[in-house]
Amino acid sequence: MDALVVGAGIGGLTAALSLHEAGIRTRVIEAATELRPVSVGINLLPHAVRELTELGLGERLDAAGCKPASMAHFDRHGGRIWAEPRGTAQGYRWPQYSIHRGELQMILLDAVRDRLGADAVRTGTVFESFEQDDEGVRARLRDRATGEVETVRYDVLIGADGNRSTVRAQLHPDEPGMLWNGVRVWRGMTETEPILDGRTIAVAGSNSRAKLVVYPISGPLQRQGRALLNWVAEVKISHDGITEAPDVETREGSLEEFLHVYADWKFDWLDVPALLSSTDRIVSHLMIDRDPLPFWSRGRVTLLGDAAHPMYPIGSNGGSQAILDARVLAYELAQRPGDPVDGLAAYDKVRREPVNAIVLACRDMPADRVLHTVSERAPDGFERIEDVLSAEELAAISNAYRQTSFSDAEELNNRESFSVRR
Repeated sequence: MDALVVGAGIGGLTAALSLHEAGIRTRVIEAATELRPVSVGINLLPHAVRELTELGLGERLDAAGCKPASMAHFDRHGGRIWAEPRGTAQGYRWPQYSIHRGELQMILLDAVRDRLGADAVRTGTVFESFEQDDEGVRARLRDRATGEVETVRYDVLIGADGNRSTVRAQLHPDEPGMLWNGVRVWRGMTETEPILDGRTIAVAGSNSRAKLVVYPISGPLQRQGRALLNWVAEVKISHDGITEAPDVETREGSLEEFLHVYADWKFDWLDVPALLSSTDRIVSHLMIDRDPLPFWSRGRVTLLGDAAHPMYPIGSNGGSQAILDARVLAYELAQRPGDPVDGLAAYDKVRREPVNAIVLACRDMPADRVLHTVSERAPDGFERIEDVLSAEELAAISNAYRQTSFSDAEELNNRESFSVRR
């Protein structure tokens, strides 16, 4: 069996490593002419860390990233509302990692080229369309530099080409566009002194108006007593509910667009305006997703990652679920070496409904509803959170993260491996 993977992001590269491990010949094509460590931070949940560790990447993750010990929510005045352990402190055998997304991509890319060959990832190659029959899939590709078009044939085609997936568009030609919840997001990174205990993912405010997420992402700087803080500023700029996204591009952002919203966010543990103003480069995009699909796989073609299930960045799940997709996909294909159609159908059955449920849970934002309640009941801050929220309301925040991010630790710790050895 051989497979063509469209897209050299986190999901596509993990798929290449997993398919290779299972003995499936794999080629990755990528439209970008060069792969560089760009973007900002990402959180990898223990579920994803287990998979990358079993692919032999645990030491590199540990060297590059930070292991958060807790996640804490604060109001817009910096008062602590709620906190909960993360990673091994939460009972998982594997840690959670906060890491630079581009650095993670380079770790995966290096591993693919080392194991599959230097030419395993072909950049500057645009996927245009596919046709399939009982014998295989024919993919039409275009070289960006020369404009030359060629048709290649594989047993399986895997669309890992992001939330504007060309593979998805052909599988679902009548699907509406990306959907927007009215929140615009700005992201950046700032080197500074550690905040709080140096191992906390801090969330302040709520998406009803403005929210800020801050966490360290550099293991080397952390070991030097410094921090590279990844920050995410989320501001509600439209209150029309969920609408079709007017713009899905990630673009350069500027402080003038949003700094005024956080002008008086000065906590005893963080000066937010100073943090934002110390950032060299800011990127911006809308908070978007898509309605869940009725199928990911048709015949010899399937989807994974953002191509299958773009979701809000509420539960640290976008990259983590893409990694799980890739691992289950390779596992199910390896169980059926003579029947890739059945293998892709099995992958669809195992993954689609659980991940679709996560997409909807992220869209529902139950934790943010509780945080908004704090801002309504205590707009000027509070002394004791117990005077603002009941025990049941506080517990609702933990329950919300269980819906979007954390299954039972014991279940993950004792689950059989998805690794397939040749």
